[in-house]
Amino acid sequence: MKANYFHRLILAIGGVLISCLPQEGDLDPPTVLPAKSLTNESYGAHPRQVVDLYLPANRHENTPTLILVHGGGWIEGDKSDMHPFRDFLREQFPYLAVANLNYRLADAAHSPYPMQLDDIQALVTHLEEHREEYRLGPRIGFLGVSAGGHLSLLWSYTRDTKGSVQMVCSMVGPTDLLDESYRSSSDPTLREMLDVFGENEALLTAASPVYQLRSGAPPTLLFYGGQDPLVPNSQGMGFRDRLSALGVTHEFHFYPNEGHGWLGLNLLDSLVKLKSFVEKHLPDGR
Repeated sequence: MKANYFHRLILAIGGVLISCLPQEGDLDPPTVLPAKSLTNESYGAHPRQVVDLYLPANRHENTPTLILVHGGGWIEGDKSDMHPFRDFLREQFPYLAVANLNYRLADAAHSPYPMQLDDIQALVTHLEEHREEYRLGPRIGFLGVSAGGHLSLLWSYTRDTKGSVQMVCSMVGPTDLLDESYRSSSDPTLREMLDVFGENEALLTAASPVYQLRSGAPPTLLFYGGQDPLVPNSQGMGFRDRLSALGVTHEFHFYPNEGHGWLGLNLLDSLVKLKSFVEKHLPDGR
């Protein structure tokens, strides 16, 4: 499930939303710490367990971190796919730290579950252990696209034992691996992705956000397209209904004529809604 559809216009659209930046000569308070970028920082022993970490200027002990999780159907993809989102977030939220990770990819011998959740856990643990060095706070959020949206939801609902997740956003992320349209599908592209989970119903249940959602889950932002060939409409709508039934704070945004990603005015609309959600749920902690 590729995230490439979202990438082409994000930077251009982001420019529309950027507030006027201070010009040279403006009287700003002195920066305590300069901005810092760490590329391919290891958070584990595997070559795929690396993260690009962008630390904002003037960060402090309660600076929040937004973690980006790329798509690719659990079997491919790279953190570079998330660069347009990375740049948009850094422009719009100069107080945020942004962590853009790679994770181990699944194949016939390596199921995505729980391997890829373990990788996200390893990254979160790495951030916790280096919090003083990076000068970051404990609050985190997630933005995932496609398979990355699925992983972001699942980790936030099942692994956040410390209540660190303040918000999670899934763009076109699957929520129910037991969906009958998945189990009966003969589409070769879809089968290649889904078959890496295997046939075990207990595992598929454990790996499906809709069955792991509980009351008290973090605020959740969802985006879906009505013509998506990879994620049936029932998944997004059923998940929305489950969030409502459990009283979980959420927003659900549906674009009837869009597929597994979109551009143009609907992308602009999505980014405006994302910006508002982050401002509300992951503000600067000063």
